Amino acid sequence: MTTILIQGGHLVDSSTGMDARRDLFLRDGRVAALDLPGKLDALAKKEKAEIIDASGLIVAPGLVDIHVHLREPGQGYKETIASGTRAAAAGGFTSVCAMPNTIPVNDTVETTRWMQSPEREAVARVFPIAAATLGSRGEAIADYKALQAAGAVAVSDDGKPILEDSIMFEALAQAARIGLPVIQHAEDTRLTQGASMHAGALAFRLGLRGMSAEAESGIVERDIELLARLRKTDAGSHAHLHVAHLSTAQALEAVRKAKRSGLRVTCEVTPHHFALTEEAIGDYNTDAKMSPPLRSEEDRLALIGGILDGTVDAIATDHAPHALHEKEQEFERAPNGIIGLETALGLSLLVLHRQRQMPLARVLALLSSQPAQVLHLKHRGSLVVGSFADVVLFRANGDWQFRVSESKSKSRNSPFDGWRLPGRILMTISEGRIVHDARGTIK
Repeated sequence: MTTILIQGGHLVDSSTGMDARRDLFLRDGRVAALDLPGKLDALAKKEKAEIIDASGLIVAPGLVDIHVHLREPGQGYKETIASGTRAAAAGGFTSVCAMPNTIPVNDTVETTRWMQSPEREAVARVFPIAAATLGSRGEAIADYKALQAAGAVAVSDDGKPILEDSIMFEALAQAARIGLPVIQHAEDTRLTQGASMHAGALAFRLGLRGMSAEAESGIVERDIELLARLRKTDAGSHAHLHVAHLSTAQALEAVRKAKRSGLRVTCEVTPHHFALTEEAIGDYNTDAKMSPPLRSEEDRLALIGGILDGTVDAIATDHAPHALHEKEQEFERAPNGIIGLETALGLSLLVLHRQRQMPLARVLALLSSQPAQVLHLKHRGSLVVGSFADVVLFRANGDWQFRVSESKSKSRNSPFDGWRLPGRILMTISEGRIVHDARGTIK
């Protein structure tokens, strides 16, 4: 493992409040030192470190995505762990948390370990999220303790929400006993069968069945009630509910109230939900079809408000690759989801930093230190001495154009093809290894 000195960059680390020019020294996969410009030159010379000139660039902790679909095992034609983590690195992500809706469903120690094996050739650290119930069928709780010991950082049935009150209560209780968060895809599928977009006037005009906001908020409210009930038990103080890809004003308000009451509820929002509305569907564009669906402008603005006021804990991509032939069919038959790892930083900077004047440090916190805290990923999302040497270097000023044909993902299902975005990523370092280097492609 080589030593690296990153010189002359502007270091932004929300975990420590650092927002100034600093040099950063990496050794043996960890952050070894940071100091004023020039102060580490002698150390770098002594240890024959590789020198990286970061003049004019932002140097920040590697980004952390707590909601991705890497499709392996079982669907390698859409994405592999190798290709998905290459896309992650191109987007500045050094840690990704992989959802369990694989084939087979990740509900075993063997699958959890398989996903982390060096044979998968991951260039970013993969943290598996295991199934909350066996087979994600919502009937019997998986062995959380064994899955945690194998490396799982949370449990979730993701696209198959837990609908039975007793099962969800038991999942929260069992996970609380060992300190695992329970991640819920909040959708009452009893109300959304056959729905393919947000319920509203546009769905009516397009002749498509719509998914109501209440189908999401109802599950969030139910889960919060269960969490409040669990608080009265011995395990209650450790219970943690995390709401995945929250998309409606009603659900956001439920989370806001729960936080005020002292319940341990966290939530994430995706860049596509705060950058787009249902209008992006246009003439049945399947690259704008996802679950939860793109919502109304009112919902989009509410999500931005929740990000600005601190109700939202993290930005997560819900990176969901699909093969071209799967998306190129009738809107109602096409699968849900888009790729998102390579556009997340740019969209966040565009909407939150440039349009809403959110400080850069706060935007980066939502993409690094805060998601790391949500899933207890130790020594990630920070550049404090001793943390993993996970670093992203990017240009804050000026725009670049996202071309989906150049994506590192195996899939091409993105509604952002051709968009001009800020935050061109020039280098990503994962645990001390340079895993993405675009410097030679920049004029």
